[in-house]
Amino acid sequence: MASLYLHIPYCEKKCIYCDFYSIDNMNSMEQFLDALEKEIAMYAEQYSSRESFETIFFGGGTPSLLPPSTLERILNALHSHYRIDSGAEITVETNPGTVDAEKLRGYRSLGVNRLSIGIQSFDPSELKFLSRIHTADEATACVENAYRAGFDNVSVDLIFSLPNQTLERWKENIRRAIALQPKHISAYSLIVEQHTPLFTMVQEGTVKPLPEEKDTAMYETTLAMMAENGFRQYEVSNFARPGFECRHNKNYWNHSNYLSFGPSAHSFWKERSTKGRRWWNSRSIAHYCDAIGKGTFPVAGSENVEKDTMFSEAVFLGLRTGELSATTLQQLYGVDMLSDRSEKLKIFSDEDLLHIKDRRITLTRRGIMVCDAIAESLL
Repeated sequence: MASLYLHIPYCEKKCIYCDFYSIDNMNSMEQFLDALEKEIAMYAEQYSSRESFETIFFGGGTPSLLPPSTLERILNALHSHYRIDSGAEITVETNPGTVDAEKLRGYRSLGVNRLSIGIQSFDPSELKFLSRIHTADEATACVENAYRAGFDNVSVDLIFSLPNQTLERWKENIRRAIALQPKHISAYSLIVEQHTPLFTMVQEGTVKPLPEEKDTAMYETTLAMMAENGFRQYEVSNFARPGFECRHNKNYWNHSNYLSFGPSAHSFWKERSTKGRRWWNSRSIAHYCDAIGKGTFPVAGSENVEKDTMFSEAVFLGLRTGELSATTLQQLYGVDMLSDRSEKLKIFSDEDLLHIKDRRITLTRRGIMVCDAIAESLL
């Protein structure tokens, strides 16, 4: 199965930490929508008959700025050109400050069945620092309205390790999120990305990142509280009730095929099981629309993904999701991890960072916390 991603590059206000491409001026919206529909049709000539698509994800930017009528226009274009699975997971990233009960009902009537709500924090000072446009009350109302609109699969996003954030404040954010009874929670440590206002603030010394030991303590607390409340960790930053893991993200992590549309969107397609190609669109809505207007793909770059790279990514992504199948790796890439990396695996096992059973390498809770370092060592 494969996935479709649509990058909606508009925000009401840019958040200081966000590195994703977006603009806060919506004057180009109609031109963008025309270009998006054309790009969807252009790729259909090559890819429409290859696979059925089981997930659709609207990301951004702030896709929830779109009214239901516009979302319907995009979904109609997808359905007219691609084979969409009847039980497809259809997700819209949602900012609580941009939706009301009526809009959510409209989304649900179109077949959208999963919301990813960017709450980030319930603390007023933290929301202000992050330059979010919603309040804690609006975040709560958004989740409640989603359930009333008929959504069952609701995810919320949180960010920890904010400057001056205390462990108790972070615990309170988790408690309030769990109290809303979402099926999925994503909890990310704040990363200072280059070319963001936050990066400039850190460089100038006006913002001081939280010390690493405090970041670690917050992550340990996250793992414990999620487990205590019935959320299973299925990736470093993602936790779900049984059966509510994000299928779209799992397709990314499993090297499944995906086509992406919109400025800055990235795509991946396997030519065969151990070789593929990645390409990405221009990070400019003007260039994107201009290229499509001329009948050309708005691709800014591409790369062939060879077998060695696929193997490295399979190890890295597999460990981030907590488990590797030595049998699958040997079948696909001809590498027997259990014999070729036996000494290193024994060291990690002795340190209680991983367990090996039935040719499956499974990280412990301690191992998850250093999964990237384990992957680098094994590679």
